[in-house]
Amino acid sequence: MISYRHHIVSLVAVFLALAAGIALGGGPLSDLGRDDRPAAASTKPDQALQQRAAYGDDFADASAAALYAGGLKDRTVSIVTMPGADGDTVSALGAQVEEAGGAVAGTYDVQRTLTDVSEKSLVDTLGSQLATQLGSGAVGGDVSTYVRIGQLLGLAVAGSDLPGSDAASVRESLAGAELLTSPHGAVRAPVVLLVLGRHTDPAILSGVVSGLAAKATGLVVVGTSGSATTSGDLGVLRGDPAVEQAATVDGVETPLGQVTAVLALIRSLTVQGGSFGAAGSDGAVPSP
Repeated sequence: MISYRHHIVSLVAVFLALAAGIALGGGPLSDLGRDDRPAAASTKPDQALQQRAAYGDDFADASAAALYAGGLKDRTVSIVTMPGADGDTVSALGAQVEEAGGAVAGTYDVQRTLTDVSEKSLVDTLGSQLATQLGSGAVGGDVSTYVRIGQLLGLAVAGSDLPGSDAASVRESLAGAELLTSPHGAVRAPVVLLVLGRHTDPAILSGVVSGLAAKATGLVVVGTSGSATTSGDLGVLRGDPAVEQAATVDGVETPLGQVTAVLALIRSLTVQGGSFGAAGSDGAVPSP
């Protein structure tokens, strides 16, 4: 028997597919099949599609609570943003976490210094020092600079391997080196939502994501529809076997994508990985 929740998920998947069609129609495929009809005639179908997409977003907002079914009740989520992440999107994602019954343990902003290739020496030196201070086993011994800093970030915002005081010390050290902002009173959470921003060097992003995934119970990486192209940050991550433990969601600039991101967070409590969204290889939304 198909449940009401399963039916809603199916409808959301349809709306996501529609949104993907609109994005393609206004982008690289916009010239395909173009004719010389008057502009007024050709824009009517576009207006109808936009209206349907808007309806899909409204539908996602109205159905979110039923879809979540309290899946994050009594759970906390750490939100980590990459440089250039949209503030309104981050706020909307936090609100959806609360709609699912959860709470945001803290929002941490990765600073440009961490992703600047010219600052690799600083990142490497600090990472090595912190790994030595924490002792054997806290961080992988034979890992790259950015996998190590990703693991340290994971220990600071998500992992339970360290005492709380040690995790706080790592956060303070990362903040002191201007690699991360650490909000006052923030605590660790088992699952992490990583929000992509402007383009990041693929090797750096892969290392950070891989390290984070190793220390969190679940990690969901989200980006815009544009980031899901083959050359976009999310698209590149999806083709990288080193980060297969992380789930990915595209279209997060829309309410549909934001709801999908939280559904992926709920799934990540028990199942890691997966590629979701309009361009996701595992379907538009995680199966209920």
